[in-house]
Amino acid sequence: MCGIVGVLGNHEVSPTIVEGLKRLEYRGYDSAGIATVNAAGHLDRRRAVGKLVNLSDMLVHDPLPGHSGIGHTRWATHGAPNTANAHPHRAGPVAVVHNGIIENFQSLRADLAEKGFGFESDTDTETVAMLVQSQMAEGKTPEQAVRATLARLEGAFALLFLFDGERDLMIAARKGSPLAIGHGDGEMYVGSDAIALAPLTDRITYLEEGDWAVITRAGATIYDASNKHANREMRQVRLDAARIEKAGHRHFMMKEIAEQPTVIGNVIEAHVAPDHARVDMGLPGVDFAQVNRVSIVACGTAYYAALVAKYWFERIAGLPAEVDIASEFRYRDPILPPGTLAIFVSQSGETADTLAALRYAKGKAAKVVSLVNSPESSIARESDIAVPIHAGVEVSVASTKAFTCMLTTFLTMTLRAAEDRGTMSGEEIAATIADLRSLPGLVSHALSADAAIHAVAAQLAKARDVLFLGRGQMFPLALEGALKLKEISYIHAEGYPSGELKHGPIALVDRDTPVVVLAPHDRLFDKTVSNMQEVMARGGKVLLIADNRAIAEVGNDVWTSIAMPDAPEILQPILYAVPAQLLAYHTAIAKGTDVDQPRNLAKSVTVE
Repeated sequence: MCGIVGVLGNHEVSPTIVEGLKRLEYRGYDSAGIATVNAAGHLDRRRAVGKLVNLSDMLVHDPLPGHSGIGHTRWATHGAPNTANAHPHRAGPVAVVHNGIIENFQSLRADLAEKGFGFESDTDTETVAMLVQSQMAEGKTPEQAVRATLARLEGAFALLFLFDGERDLMIAARKGSPLAIGHGDGEMYVGSDAIALAPLTDRITYLEEGDWAVITRAGATIYDASNKHANREMRQVRLDAARIEKAGHRHFMMKEIAEQPTVIGNVIEAHVAPDHARVDMGLPGVDFAQVNRVSIVACGTAYYAALVAKYWFERIAGLPAEVDIASEFRYRDPILPPGTLAIFVSQSGETADTLAALRYAKGKAAKVVSLVNSPESSIARESDIAVPIHAGVEVSVASTKAFTCMLTTFLTMTLRAAEDRGTMSGEEIAATIADLRSLPGLVSHALSADAAIHAVAAQLAKARDVLFLGRGQMFPLALEGALKLKEISYIHAEGYPSGELKHGPIALVDRDTPVVVLAPHDRLFDKTVSNMQEVMARGGKVLLIADNRAIAEVGNDVWTSIAMPDAPEILQPILYAVPAQLLAYHTAIAKGTDVDQPRNLAKSVTVE
């Protein structure tokens, strides 16, 4: 959510900042802007509503020179997406960009109004700029003014400041929202995501909670929350810039869907022992035989992956599992009894609600484990154990390969739990691993249904409402399929357990409401067919996604069907994610929506 880029360079920085912001477009935004300090020490800015191309066009006609600059893509929280509310915000000699929310900005704003300050925007960020301006008006240096301002701020923020007359100075601060400092040769960089800095440097220092930094071309001086000098490690981080290209695909989402056989194979390779007979994943100090309960916390797509994991932990490992939506978890004062393993799932590793839930669980759960796609993220660093999901960079807002990598990681973890608890024999685990190793090929086979799904999506795009049904471990996939469709096509969609149909949702069924049924020929197939018959008896249009055996048994009564390869039951949730993703993708294409950056959404939700 939002993106920050800062550069203290030796050349014109505006083009570099725009390129950095483009690499953060996946985070979601509705306006963008840049501020620079030019050779004469003059601070100036440009801002534009909409896509970055609008800012780029403005810079062509009204250039912004300078070797020092900060830039921002804004996702609106306080105030509408317009030029006045776009970042950077300026107050006298200071410009600032900000990710997060200043919770006490109204009271701060009232104090400033009493002192005669007038406001140009509706944002909380302008308040920060004015606080620094007021401190500098009292004679404080930029460093002193920022330090005094930070002491008054409540909430979550990543802040980056630039100052009039200061060509070799940026000040950065973080509390709750991530911020990384990049080290170059006589140049320094700041990004809300290290991806933004990939073409510039691979030497990164991550600010920790409460840190703030004074940055010049010579380096960065970092202070902790108590304003003491802090030694933060500079790491060499592998940032593959090529992985943020579309590689010939029309959209990042389709590229990421197509990458799933490869990244799922990476997960299997990382977590399966070389002899292919057992799981070998890094969970130091975790003995599932001593775990009494698993508590899994996540948001959005990660939450649906956790719901599938609940089925696996309980059925395969005989281990009670509880799943919570992160934004609700700590507000119900959950009880984490001794022997609880708490697992937190986040693609970005920066999800604000999930991070807050993790902090609640620290010291209460026996161990805190995270499943993340970014091993340098806040959630990873604050966990006892961070397990990478190996999805690689995921740019599209709608998560695809991260979802299937989460599921594959959970499945290997479940097999490890089954081994520790003795619920599966060594032979059974080896046989399941053999099945698991066939998964990349099965996913490749599922991708071959793309043309058939493309054809049916043209009809689905005409619907106002769509229902998704699934039973057992297919129920979370129904939820995920509905989420994907509404995220990127803006069609109202809901996922339900098939057995709940008669408890309300069947009232929605008519000839204009397609019903997508995920129904592999599993132990619950006959019950699912019964629910499908109830839909068809009321004129409902059933789109059946199933294996060939299931399709043959249902016959030609359904509206249409999409064939999936036969697969072991344990693998079906991962496999059936693929047609759900393709269905959403092609429906969105048919509707002409912005697939990779759907309206009102952000890739990384770093505020509550």
